[in-house]
Amino acid sequence: MTEIPEHLLKRSRDRRSALGLGGDESGGETGGGDDKPAAPAATTSSTPAAPASTAPAARAAAPAPAAPPPPKPDSPVVVAYKKRRRVPFWAMTALAVLPVWAFLYAKAVTEQPVEAAGPIGIGAEVYSNCQSCHPGGNAGAGYGFTGGEVMLTFPHIEDQIRYVYFGTEQYNIAGVEIYGNPDRDGGAHITGALGPMPGWGGNLTDEEILSVVCHERYTLGGADPAGEFAEEYETWCSNASPVFADLAGGGALADVDQRVDGIMPIGDTPVPGSPPSE
Repeated sequence: MTEIPEHLLKRSRDRRSALGLGGDESGGETGGGDDKPAAPAATTSSTPAAPASTAPAARAAAPAPAAPPPPKPDSPVVVAYKKRRRVPFWAMTALAVLPVWAFLYAKAVTEQPVEAAGPIGIGAEVYSNCQSCHPGGNAGAGYGFTGGEVMLTFPHIEDQIRYVYFGTEQYNIAGVEIYGNPDRDGGAHITGALGPMPGWGGNLTDEEILSVVCHERYTLGGADPAGEFAEEYETWCSNASPVFADLAGGGALADVDQRVDGIMPIGDTPVPGSPPSE
């Protein structure tokens, strides 16, 4: 075996020492065959080894949500609506009170019903008691009033008031056969010729009896309050009637003294009809 020169061994040791592998301190005198390889130098570290971590592994971050799609552009109708001017708050208040104003205006321009007043106004309401026999003033179970018929039968209002007050039965008991004008054009009216006339005295007040007679003569019968019957109208049936005022104040028909051209007072018993005044 060839002997390794000493200078090569030294160089080898220096090289190993430079690399941190340690050198051969025993020297190389004994020959190469008997040399044992030097044990590698133990490497020491001043920093202790870190213990193994027991913490759970960190979760991976969730992926970022996808960006939302861009908004759909408004249609031309929506764009026009958004650009339109809004109604101001004061206009909303005006619109709110508009129905109230319309109601008040309609009420102001609408003719209000006239409250029943005076003999003729009250008589129109009382006439509901007579409607079944004289419907609308026409003939039915009793004679009609329209077309001046009532004025032919009763040319004087006192005769009509007496007949309405006492009725057919009381006239028959008193032996009075003709009521109203005995010289009536077309013939006198005979008690009981048609259906019996009920006596309303005691069922209606004297004020109501006068009122319904005025309604029959001037509203249904068509008498002219400014013509032939003007004096009668002012005395008995006008709103300023002194007779009506007396009855409204508690007076009685039997106490009314309106003797005109020989016409008997109404009195407290049935009397024959009076002829027309000349």
